[in-house]
Amino acid sequence: MAETKPLLNPVLIVGCVIIMVSFAIRASFGVFQIPIAEDFNWLRAEFSLAIAIQNLAWGIGQPIFGALAERIGDRKAIVIGALIYASGLVLSSGATSPFEMQAYEWLVGFGIAGTGFGVVLAVVGRASSDENRSMSLAIVTAAGSGGQIFGAPLAEFLLSFMAWQSVFIVFAVVVLSLILTLPMMRLPQPASKAELEESMGTILGKAFKDPTYTLLFLGFFSCGYQLAFITAHFPAFVTEMCGPILPGGALHSIGITTTSVLGAVSISLIGAANVGGTLFAGWLGKRYSKKYLLAGIYTARTVVATVFILMPITPVSVLVFSVAMGSLWLATVPLTSGLIAHIYGLRCMGTLYGIVFFSHQVGGFLGVWLGGRMYDVYGDYTMVWWIGIGVGAFSALVHLPVRERPLAAAT
Repeated sequence: MAETKPLLNPVLIVGCVIIMVSFAIRASFGVFQIPIAEDFNWLRAEFSLAIAIQNLAWGIGQPIFGALAERIGDRKAIVIGALIYASGLVLSSGATSPFEMQAYEWLVGFGIAGTGFGVVLAVVGRASSDENRSMSLAIVTAAGSGGQIFGAPLAEFLLSFMAWQSVFIVFAVVVLSLILTLPMMRLPQPASKAELEESMGTILGKAFKDPTYTLLFLGFFSCGYQLAFITAHFPAFVTEMCGPILPGGALHSIGITTTSVLGAVSISLIGAANVGGTLFAGWLGKRYSKKYLLAGIYTARTVVATVFILMPITPVSVLVFSVAMGSLWLATVPLTSGLIAHIYGLRCMGTLYGIVFFSHQVGGFLGVWLGGRMYDVYGDYTMVWWIGIGVGAFSALVHLPVRERPLAAAT
């Protein structure tokens, strides 16, 4: 009889810590949009392109680190990722030109890949039983949202008494501290005997010929576009477009006195709402069809974004949107990664998820870059929002033909 693996184990706990810290820092970059632009008198598109490059580098690095972890071990891959992440932050703190900032964000992006979902979800998935895998992946994903809860407000707080360059240095030290948690991450059995006997090339070849894998690749594009655009531009969008926060009102009484503070809090609120939304998605993924759940999530995002952009932008609408979008934020990750593990097995889960995640980050690159570019051209973000709504509707449709059964069984 196979050994039953508990839901909570050291690998899951350490994975949550790594994802939480990595995503807390990543989610805070939108807070630096205005301070950096004002410091150097840059156009909005300059730092937006740097964040867009970070997202693209993250996407390129994800399958590389997934394959590296499967070759040399998960812990070694995470150490390399943390070192690159910290180096990118330190170098970015000394950047004085857009070109320098954009060049160093390649390192930050690769560092996020080495400490992000591709590596951590794969090792957690292997450490989980079939029964608990969907929930384990959801817990780790929710930990990323946990980081988002305090990442942007922490950056805003630090900026109140130190320069943005010093904040980047502090974040680099925090990333390096992740290495101290790795001794607890005992390596689990990577895969079954049958999976180990099948080469990586064979598994990848089967996946690339499978239409379902192509659909998953295309469907994840809009997720990256929407999340990256909102993370990078929503604080600035709220700061500039939101109606006034009335003195003596409910928001004022809890310390939200300016729209810039509201922008940072909105990112935090998205993360808080997503903790519950992602865990709920993991629970549903254990019981219902993952492809239909994904189609439903993308449909809901399309509706929420449409209603928000058509209504006046007020403090209340910002908070309502943050909660609604937050509940759908990373709910796609445990379902998409769970589908890949279910259909193609655990042997190359990190690499296969990493390749699909590249589509996510191409979308992220376009969302962030278009946000800055169209803002400089048109003076607002309206067109970028509508493009996001369109690609969200596309993703809702593209998941419907997905074949949700193991590839070996189908063959």
